[in-house]
Amino acid sequence: MFLKLLYGFLFVLVLYGIPSNGQKKKEAMLSDKVAQMMDWAGRRAVIRMNGEKFRRFVRAPPRNYSMVVMFTALQPHRQCGVCKQADEEYQILANSWRYSSAFTNKIFFATVDFDEGSDVFQMLNMNSAPSFIHFPSKGKSKQADTYELQVRGFAAEQIARWIADRTDIHIRVIRPPNYAGPLMLGFLLAVVGGLVYLRRDNLEFLYNKNAWGFGALCIVLIMTSGQMWNHIRGPPYAHKNPSTGQVSYIHSSSQAQFVAETHIVLLFNAAVTLGMVLLHEAATSDMDIGKRKIMCVAGIGLVVLFFSWLLSIFRAKYHGYPYSFLMS
Repeated sequence: MFLKLLYGFLFVLVLYGIPSNGQKKKEAMLSDKVAQMMDWAGRRAVIRMNGEKFRRFVRAPPRNYSMVVMFTALQPHRQCGVCKQADEEYQILANSWRYSSAFTNKIFFATVDFDEGSDVFQMLNMNSAPSFIHFPSKGKSKQADTYELQVRGFAAEQIARWIADRTDIHIRVIRPPNYAGPLMLGFLLAVVGGLVYLRRDNLEFLYNKNAWGFGALCIVLIMTSGQMWNHIRGPPYAHKNPSTGQVSYIHSSSQAQFVAETHIVLLFNAAVTLGMVLLHEAATSDMDIGKRKIMCVAGIGLVVLFFSWLLSIFRAKYHGYPYSFLMS
């Protein structure tokens, strides 16, 4: 009985307790990969990869670390303005992680440029840039591991939230100081203060209803066009399809928008407002009848034309919306 127990113990020890040559080789390979990744991350927060590096350090096992990879096209001849903007935010995020006290080897940031790794784009069936994909340490990437750029925008804070959802690693985004805003605010206050000082003996302009009304109207147009959403989400200005070269200024989804889209909506709303002002002036002013007719026709034209364009944008974003005016 004792011999049976001894033989059983020795068998288990040989089977599980003594690592095989294959296991040792696998552990040594993993150790080398992690050491290489740490060395690259120490030199640059975002590791640049070509097809060979991507297959070895991202796709091929063993791997006990997560990878966030940005697929982009930064070469000048690609003319991808959105790629440059997204890359700036990505660099801020990666540097925030690299120089934080919580930095570990559990996650790394990398980028694959189309001109340096077109085979990777073909491997993943990707036809647009920029794109962000999370490759988990275990298992294959799921649909949620592909970042919804068109919905969430490419702001570093938004990408950090997505990473926290996928990895439970929370990155505090630290942006470099930007003095442009305070300087512009200081300049504006100086100009206003200078004007008030120069006209300190006559401050009637402060009671000008037209000036205050124009200022309030500008604020309303800015807010209703979606500028605050842009500030929070940080969407791209427009989207260029790298395959066809076609540039989209209006997002096709009702859950997202481009910066250019908000500018277009702002101008259209401003044109409709101007048309309404002209109609009001044509009805209430004391000018001669000829000028009032011109103002009336111009006002009706502005309202009809630009309101129709606004409805067409709404129909393009909210598929199935039944109403239109002049244009479909």
